[in-house]
Amino acid sequence: MAVDCLLLDVDGVLVRYARHLRVRHLATACGCSAAAVHAALFDSGLDREHDSGLDSDVYLARLGQALGTPVSAAQWQAARIAASMPQAGVIERVQRIARHLPIAVLTNNGAMMADTIPRLLPTLADALRGRVLCSGALGGRKPDPAVFLQATALLGLRPERTLFVDDLFTNVRGARVAGLQAETAADSRTFGKVMKRYGLGG
Repeated sequence: MAVDCLLLDVDGVLVRYARHLRVRHLATACGCSAAAVHAALFDSGLDREHDSGLDSDVYLARLGQALGTPVSAAQWQAARIAASMPQAGVIERVQRIARHLPIAVLTNNGAMMADTIPRLLPTLADALRGRVLCSGALGGRKPDPAVFLQATALLGLRPERTLFVDDLFTNVRGARVAGLQAETAADSRTFGKVMKRYGLGG
């Protein structure tokens, strides 16, 4: 089946995400302990709420209350960028593919990541303009098949002609249930193999 769009996960495919670096960076910015940041973001479930649709202003307010100091969107974004190492080999392949095929992103992250991803991936920013979909804005998370159907509808795509790539097979399985073509890849080598299999080069 031909492919009309390459739909990509972010963490684990386009970047390597290190949660501990995010925690450490935010702790330094806010003048508190890494343990306090971890508890406020993850032990409390707040970050997952944001990923699932919690309003970003409410999220930042609750995070600031938990840490005892205001947290700005800029501080949050800087910490997220500090924790995300772009996978150069994958990105170079995607750049080449984007010259002849539309690309888009579907990520389990809060809505603020829509503005963060172009900064994380500046060489893909133009190709991704208006095509970054975050679970926090969609109100649901991968691997729910409904999220994939919502994403393809928003992008004006036919699910069966969309190739989705994620590092987690559970998300790939959800995409397949929704009717997408979907494969697992977590580095440049495996990503390249998938692209070759689908005749996308890269």
